[in-house]
Order: sequence, then C-alpha cells, then structure tokens
Amino acid sequence: MSVAPARRLRGKDLVGIDPLTAPEIQLILDTADEMAKIAERPIKKVPALRGKTVVNLFLEPSTRTRFSFEMAEKRLSADSLSFSSSGTSVEKGETLLDTARNLEAMQPDFIVMRHRYAGSPHWLAKLLKSSVINAGDGAHEHPTQALLDAMTIRRRLGRLEGLTVAIVGDLEHSRVVRSNVLLLQRMGATVRVAGPPSLVPAQMEAMGCEVHHRMEDAIAGADVVMMLRIQLERQGKMNFPTVREYYDFFALTPERLRLAKRGCLVMHPGPMNRGVEIDSRVADGPQSVILEQVTNGVAVRMAVLYLLAGGNGEPTAD
Repeated sequence: MSVAPARRLRGKDLVGIDPLTAPEIQLILDTADEMAKIAERPIKKVPALRGKTVVNLFLEPSTRTRFSFEMAEKRLSADSLSFSSSGTSVEKGETLLDTARNLEAMQPDFIVMRHRYAGSPHWLAKLLKSSVINAGDGAHEHPTQALLDAMTIRRRLGRLEGLTVAIVGDLEHSRVVRSNVLLLQRMGATVRVAGPPSLVPAQMEAMGCEVHHRMEDAIAGADVVMMLRIQLERQGKMNFPTVREYYDFFALTPERLRLAKRGCLVMHPGPMNRGVEIDSRVADGPQSVILEQVTNGVAVRMAVLYLLAGGNGEPTAD
C-alpha cells in the first residue's frame, strides 16, 4: 500500500486514531522522523512553537507520557504548564468542564489531557477552542502511543504494510490496544490478539483482529510481539486465578519468543510487570525495542504538536 502523505492535518484535535486517514498517519510519522533528528543535535531545541502555550492536564497517573509531552514541548520552544488533580481545585470538587473552561480562559493553544473516564477528551474537544490531545482516556484510546509504536516498527522494519503484529495480555482494560489495532490495520498490517478469555473483549473480532486464547498461536511467525500490562487497578478483582498461572500461560519468555519470526521485535508500552507478562531476559534482550519506544515518543509528540499548530510537515530545524 503506497500512501502519499497529506500536507496538513484536517482537524484541530487529536482525540483518537479513527478520524485520521492513512495519509495523515503517514504525515505524522514522516514529521516525527524529522523531529527525531533534533535530539541528535548539540542544542536539542527549535523555535517551531515559540509563543504557543500548552497545558498538560493529567488527572490520572503518568510517567512516560507526561514527561514525553513536556520534553516535546520544551524542544519546540513552547511555554507549558503541568496540572494534576493533587493540590488543585479538582480536589475541592470542581468539575472537569469548569476546570477546562478556567484553563481555557487563560488562552492556551493546546490542552494535553489524560483522564480516567473514556471519552472525556472527545467531549472537551467539542466545547473548547484550544486544541485537545488525548494522552489516554480510561480504557478507551491512547493515540500518541499507537503512533510512537508505529514509528518504532517502521524505523526498525522499514514498513507497516504486510506485517503481522501480535498484541498479548490484558486487552479488556488496555487503552493501547484499540488505538494500535485501528492504526496498524489502516496502514495494512495484520493484527492478532491473545489473552485469557476473561480479558479479551468481544469487539476484538468485530474490529477485524485474529483472536486467540493460546499465546503460542498468536505469536507464531509474527513480525512484532507487543505485550500489555496486567492492569489490576482497573480490574477490581483478578480475572485469572493467580499471577503465577498467568505467567505460565501468557508471559513472553525466551522459549515462546522463538515461535515468532526471526528478528521479531518485542514491544511494551510500559510500565512493565516483570515476571508477570514479560520475562526480564526478553525485556532486556536484543530483540527488545522498549526503550526505543520511549525515545520515539518524544519525536511523535513533537510532530503532533507541530502539525496541529498548522505545520506542513517541514519543521524548522534551525
């Protein structure tokens, strides 16, 4: 599938993958490749967003995503303000809409938002003039994670089209899986998913995925294996008998990895539960690109901010 990139993004927001066309995804990835070059320079900063203000509204815990956005904003010379529920009026009972309206009254250009309720960024994007970027909404979506995963795969394997990607783990509670399925399929990849029946939502088949309940079937011959964290904090109770049993049947071990294609990439969005869904020998092994995902996350978020600000895919690198 040969895709000519778009020149600009159509909307003011990035709240999910589904609204993006294949050319727009291509544009973001191509722009991210250019942004990655900035990190190789002695001075890792360009004036592309000088005079723009970004509010990082993180109402759910985050390490990689929050710091990655903050780093991206600094490298683009934007002014940024980080906001969390702790120590703010959210603790006093202020509603999300009132918080967002008060922030917008200060006239930021972007609001980067993480929230525990699915659909929250989509709702605010319809109400606010500022550009809204979804940094994770409950168990719904995480579009910039899917974009950085795609960038990592493309930089390592040269393409997305025709690849087989296996996503294994807690599919029921993961916001990463939905965004990745939408993006990878749109770009011509085949997606297999696997997990215990209690952690595989019914809509996986409706989304066009190959669904497996044996990990071995999903990863056999795969080009990429993406492991997902068991999210006990979202489950309320465990959806499997014991952590040890989960490891025995669904952890990525060196032995299971041999079933995949030679040179298969190992990915994980983090944070990892070592010894639960992934063996440390695999996480730290030569096929792991987990830290590359983190590195590429900064470039992808730089690209998204730049393009939503009206950039045309030709970032100023001076």
